[in-house]
Amino acid sequence: MYTMTVSPDFPPKHIAGWYIFNTWFQKEFGLNVRLNLFNNFEEQRQAIRNDEIDIIYANPFDAAMLIREKGFIALARPAHKSDEAMVVVNAENPAAEIEDLQPGLRLVSTDDPDVHLMGMIMLEPAELHSENITITRVGSYPLVAKALLNGSADVGFFLSEAFNELTNLTKSRLKVLVESQISVIQHNFLVGPRLAEMSEKIRAGLVTMHTNPKGKGVLESLGFESCDSVSQEDVEFMIDLMDTLS
Repeated sequence: MYTMTVSPDFPPKHIAGWYIFNTWFQKEFGLNVRLNLFNNFEEQRQAIRNDEIDIIYANPFDAAMLIREKGFIALARPAHKSDEAMVVVNAENPAAEIEDLQPGLRLVSTDDPDVHLMGMIMLEPAELHSENITITRVGSYPLVAKALLNGSADVGFFLSEAFNELTNLTKSRLKVLVESQISVIQHNFLVGPRLAEMSEKIRAGLVTMHTNPKGKGVLESLGFESCDSVSQEDVEFMIDLMDTLS
């Protein structure tokens, strides 16, 4: 029995899609795989530290630990998708750009590490940092939106994809001050040491799954068009970039 998991920052509407993907994965590669979706990043990281994970759709931050400390192998990533972050305020907030923000503001963020890192970098033009603002962590992006709408926070960080998944009514009551444009920070499919011998077979299956109707349907259930092959060097470059930014 192998265990698959997914970075907890995926849109909730794709929960069913990941179960569909897991079913496809088992049939495609003849493996017995259990999907375990964690409620938060810390629970998932503990499972990784305990060597309980064999296949993961990993966020960029956790990919560093998985590859450098746990011997995971990078296989593929969704095409035309990169992780970008947004700095968002209530639509009624008078701020029009980052430089309008002032020390002492209340920031709400999730435990999504790459998004938090990018968000803090985008606050630097206003000379804001962890020592002159108040930071509150919440468990999901809808809770970030809620804090901005009810006035319990002044600024929020969003994964761009998660912000775009909010309802039109919610988005109409919020205002994006800035969005990152890094383009090379991405989620990746990785396999652990127990599946190392099958890594090339799994890679080939992922990058060709859009070429048949069943695989294409599975991808669509996740909001993906197709998957591109990714080399260890590609992921090492991304990890080095994030180390430089942090």
